[in-house]
Amino acid sequence: MTWKPKKNIEYVGKVEKAIADKYGQEAVVNPRSLWDEEKEKEYLEQARENAEKLFKKEEDTDIVEKDGIFVSKKLLNKSNAEKCETCKKYMLSFKDKVYLIKWDSCYSCYTKWIEGREDRWLSGWRPLEEDK
Repeated sequence: MTWKPKKNIEYVGKVEKAIADKYGQEAVVNPRSLWDEEKEKEYLEQARENAEKLFKKEEDTDIVEKDGIFVSKKLLNKSNAEKCETCKKYMLSFKDKVYLIKWDSCYSCYTKWIEGREDRWLSGWRPLEEDK
């Protein structure tokens, strides 16, 4: 003998009416009845845009190797016309860009003015114009 639940239509109607009274008629409406082709297209467009955003964000957080250094793709600048704030020369290599991000100077300025004296540089010291 298998058990079959007894369908009590009156009880279901009373529960549905109580829910509608408390939360409004929208709480008991079948969501499918409010859905149409226009809403479907809008939903699919939003889903595609969200997927593109997530893909772009994931792509930006990828770590890549460039000239033997592992760097986040997000840190890679697209512009090749960046200047060193210390010597005013344009950045030529990837190594220069890495040092620009961390120390605000190119690699050659790093080796000349910063290496071994990082604390002094971080405290705000910069070489005089005549020393450059």
